[in-house]
Parts: sequence; structure tokens; C-alpha cells
Amino acid sequence: MQAGALRPYEHSLRTSGPLGLHADDGRVISLDVARWLAPVDDIDETVLDRCTGPVLDVGCGPGRFVHALAERGTAAMGLDIAETAVALTRGRGLPAVLRSVFAPIPGEGRWPTVLLMDGNIGIGGDPHRLLERVHALLAPGGRLIVETHEDAHADEQLGVRFSQHGEPIGPAFAWAHVGLLPLLRYVVSFGYGVPEVWTVGGRTFVSMPR
Repeated sequence: MQAGALRPYEHSLRTSGPLGLHADDGRVISLDVARWLAPVDDIDETVLDRCTGPVLDVGCGPGRFVHALAERGTAAMGLDIAETAVALTRGRGLPAVLRSVFAPIPGEGRWPTVLLMDGNIGIGGDPHRLLERVHALLAPGGRLIVETHEDAHADEQLGVRFSQHGEPIGPAFAWAHVGLLPLLRYVVSFGYGVPEVWTVGGRTFVSMPR
């Protein structure tokens, strides 16, 4: 990712300002920054109920899942490439690492649970690569929990830029949208086990054993 691409995102985290993604085909995709900055909600709790610690939250943002897990007494660590996201998580007294998921990660091959929430299956624009990478991070018998795109058929790789008030800002970067049905096809090739799928409040999640 080019230098400066994350600045609009980091500004939005600091100010709670509106933020979106401006796709290369002209679509503007809104991002729910206010929800990410708020405590976990009842829908998020259904994910926490399925977590076995320690938990690695990939793309942790301001750390709402790491914080909620800590309150439950479950060890967790956040991972993010945005300095502001990591600073906000650490500011809560919680562990977070400023690093890409594709870089060396502490505890590789030993994580009981890895989370890809809030569309983070799109990280890097290549879900195949990301799923393969997470498989290597998980402990034997560990679980990956993914939040899928709201469109169950979504399966696209696209170039995006952050946007504010509908106007694109900063350099482009790769992203992906992955709905439930493509995800279920993808995970078979990487050796994941039988998935559990649940939908609450219009959000769909998949838990897959390694």
C-alpha cells in the first residue's frame, strides 16, 4: 500500500468523521466508522461467544473486539497497519501490533482463533492469499471467523480509494468483496473443515476449523 493511503482512515478514527471507499468503477461504499469506534453490540457478541483465546484480530481498528474479549477474560491481540488504530487499541491498555498480516506474526501456527471482521476478508484484494495466510497462523484445530459481504454472491477484487463526502482521497489500494457462497467455495481448497454459518441483524458470519 502506498504511503498516505491510510491517512483518511486514520483521520476518521481520530475524529469519528464520515468515511467511504471510492471504487475504480465509480461506486461509493460507505464505512461504518461509528460502529467500529463504539463498544461491541449484540451482533458482535455472537462472534465473541465462539472465540477461544488467545485470539488474533486481523485489522483490529480501534480495538473493540480486543477490548470486549479482555473484559471476558479472554486473551487477545490486535493487528493493524494503521498507526492510529494500533495507538487507540494500545491506549486502552491492550496489546496490538503495527504490522501487515502477511509479515511475520508472533505466535504463528499457534493461534486458537483468528478474526476477520468488518469486511477484513477484503484485505490485500486477494482472498485466496489471505485465507492461505490465516491458515498458516492458526493452531491445529483453531478457528477462523469471517464476516462476509452482505451480498451472498459478492466475489470481486477491485481498486479503491478512501472517500469523504463522496470525493476520493489519497492513493488507490487493492480490496475485495467476498460473500458467503464464494467464501464457502474458497475455504475447501485450503483445508478448512466444515463451517458454521449464522446471520444476525443482516450480518453474516462463518466459523471454520483448521
